[in-house]
Amino acid sequence: MTRFTDLVDGYRRFRTDGWQRERARWAELAEGQSPKVMVIACSDSRVEPAQIFDVRPGEIFVVRNVANLAPPFETAPGLHGVSAALEFAVTQLEVEEIVVLGHGFCGGCAAALTGQFDQAAHGAGHFIAGWVDQLRTARDKVREAHPELDREAYLAMELEGVRVSLANLRTFPWIAQREGDGRLALHGAHFSIEEGRLYLLDEAEDSFRPA
Repeated sequence: MTRFTDLVDGYRRFRTDGWQRERARWAELAEGQSPKVMVIACSDSRVEPAQIFDVRPGEIFVVRNVANLAPPFETAPGLHGVSAALEFAVTQLEVEEIVVLGHGFCGGCAAALTGQFDQAAHGAGHFIAGWVDQLRTARDKVREAHPELDREAYLAMELEGVRVSLANLRTFPWIAQREGDGRLALHGAHFSIEEGRLYLLDEAEDSFRPA
């Protein structure tokens, strides 16, 4: 099991190897960042975007949360962490593409599908329940198609989660405007942990296909 001391050991290896090897790159990044792609990914420890996409430091702007969800646009007061990250990436960094990256065996999507935290008041699961409630309509759709809640149901929920996030992204006026005039493209993807395979969403056909 990895502990903090293991992380510090890893840093030391990085400092003497990775950082030295990419020293020019780090010097460049010290002056600023200009990623062209933003990735909305799950906090799940098994799904590391930089590893999956094999990118160098500074190449992708990443926000991670439970079930890789993008919330809908809201103007009410609150702590809108994901929305703030979106606003920064799109309006300040001016990324050209946003990728919603779902994944297999997602605990957040499973919680949404089963409703295991629906009755949580202020105990464990309260914040999870409120967050994954964004998938309520999608859950009803999946439950109707898969009443037995088998593995296909969980996969369907994960794919629906990607679709919901893409729809929510388009409620942000500065995202919709940029997508409309061609400055920004949105993509949906799903990473199968057991297969090590990435599936891309073809929105025209509403289907996920291997990359």
